[in-house]
Amino acid sequence: MNKQRYNQIIDEVYNKYLTKYVGYDDVPSKKLFLYEIKNNTEFSEKWGLKIEERELSFEERTLLYNKTLGDDWNQKWTPGKNFIESRLKTENIPTKLITLTYNNETIESYE
Repeated sequence: MNKQRYNQIIDEVYNKYLTKYVGYDDVPSKKLFLYEIKNNTEFSEKWGLKIEERELSFEERTLLYNKTLGDDWNQKWTPGKNFIESRLKTENIPTKLITLTYNNETIESYE
């Protein structure tokens, strides 16, 4: 996912949200706004932005590792789970999938 596009969408929707607070001293932070988007369905629908986060399974992380680095352990040998987990950590393979949906556009990123 293009992190720049992700941030652009967040900023765009947050700025629309801020227009409700013009003239007020106590403006909700972007952090609070994102918390509400992620955890409050009604709020999320009101602003047309949906952000879902989920942990990747061991199998998904392994597939991502193989896709990213080109290692296909199944062809040569099958290492133990501890070895694979160590490699996933060493190579900074993401542990989370983030899906952002806005104006019928869906963007996925790994973190």
